[in-house]
Amino acid sequence: MVPLLVAVLACLVSGVRALEPEFQMPLKNQSIAQGRDAIFTCVVNNLGGHRVAWIKSDTKAILAIHQHVITNNARLSVKHNDVNTWTLTIKNVQREDQGTYMCQVNTDPMKSQTAFLEVVIPPDIIYEETSGDTMSPEGGNLKLRCRARGYPPPRIVWKREDGADIVVRNDSTGTKSRRPSVVGEDLVLHKVTRSEMGVYVCIASNGVPPPVSKRLMLFVNFHPLIQVPNQLVGAPAGTDVTIQCIVEACPKAINYWTREKGEMIINNDKYQMDESPLSAYGVLMKLTVRRFRKSDLGAYKCISKNSIGDAEGIVRLYELTLPRRKSLELDADQQLSDAHLQDTLPEDGAEEAAEGAESAAEDGAGAAGAAGAAGAAAAAAGTSRASLLPPVVALAVLVALAALRHA
Repeated sequence: MVPLLVAVLACLVSGVRALEPEFQMPLKNQSIAQGRDAIFTCVVNNLGGHRVAWIKSDTKAILAIHQHVITNNARLSVKHNDVNTWTLTIKNVQREDQGTYMCQVNTDPMKSQTAFLEVVIPPDIIYEETSGDTMSPEGGNLKLRCRARGYPPPRIVWKREDGADIVVRNDSTGTKSRRPSVVGEDLVLHKVTRSEMGVYVCIASNGVPPPVSKRLMLFVNFHPLIQVPNQLVGAPAGTDVTIQCIVEACPKAINYWTREKGEMIINNDKYQMDESPLSAYGVLMKLTVRRFRKSDLGAYKCISKNSIGDAEGIVRLYELTLPRRKSLELDADQQLSDAHLQDTLPEDGAEEAAEGAESAAEDGAGAAGAAGAAGAAAAAAGTSRASLLPPVVALAVLVALAALRHA
């Protein structure tokens, strides 16, 4: 009888233990951006007459028991969704909400499970601690600073907006390197040159979208420098001619043109001045002189002035003479006549004429014999002076000349 009672009691005890509360699944860690809602779900089977409580472990603060919120925080709420599911909702989470949260059942001993809430904050530029547009003299040293807040702490990367490399110089070793980007809150530039002028961008990111950035302009100040691509320019009279100067300056310079004796040139029907940008510090100056004539000959000065200094360049204009059209036409006609004369005077006829002229000259036959000799000699030598005349007339002239020579 006694063994039977012991067995029954053992079964009752084990049955009670089997019906004790147990967690169906673990709490999940949360990573929530600031301003959004965080929800923890706790599933407990066989709860029976026990109660579920929510506790913030790091502060030991009791947040809620069963369906009642204990803490004085309007952003917290609890809900019993069905038989075994309890949820804790934190609306509009803030940085101070980060920590470990516990779902606890008041058994003996107590049963609990925990999860961590990470409140991440997108990066944000701290403008009052970040550099703005900066000026430096050429050859000077400077530091650009970019500060940002967020969680996790943001990573700062510097780049040039135009895609050019950033020149990093080491003062102690005298070496320099070019990098597409530089990491760090501070960007230190040594011995800056005008080529480093431009827009620099600091980008802050920490894996929480969106990344943020700030643009700042670096001005490198220097006195004007002028380059003249063509110092001597020629043009025909009556045409329009354009001369050019390339100016580099920062701060922005005042640019203008003058004649050789200092007379300032202005835009009018005679002159047209234009400027077009080449870079952050360079411009192309153009001056067009319309209807070029002799009074426009001489030197023209391009002048550039800024607060640091000034510079000038000189371009000289001269008249370009083109070949005359009539002379070209006469030369062409003469070449055609020479060719015609050679074609109309055969070699055999020339030889016969030369023989007749020689015999006539020996017999003293007079001008006709001498003309034959001269004509043959001219044909054999390819004389082209008479080629401007018809062949018969040319032959007569040559004969007459030969007769005079023999006389």
